[in-house]
Amino acid sequence: MILERTNNEILVRLPAHVDLTELQNMLDYLEYKEVTSKSKAKKEDVDELSESVNKSMWEKFMAQRKIK
Repeated sequence: MILERTNNEILVRLPAHVDLTELQNMLDYLEYKEVTSKSKAKKEDVDELSESVNKSMWEKFMAQRKIK
């Protein structure tokens, strides 16, 4: 593995045999950290929003499949 810092970014070079699924999971986590780094949201607000979104998605799923 090679790490290189430029003025604008950090470059990571990995061998081609690295598991792409694990690498994608790591990149997703790093993207999450980057996106949320300046967030001022409270955990309670995030939990409430998450619960609301999950409920809405579940209701749409059930409606699409005509499940009561």
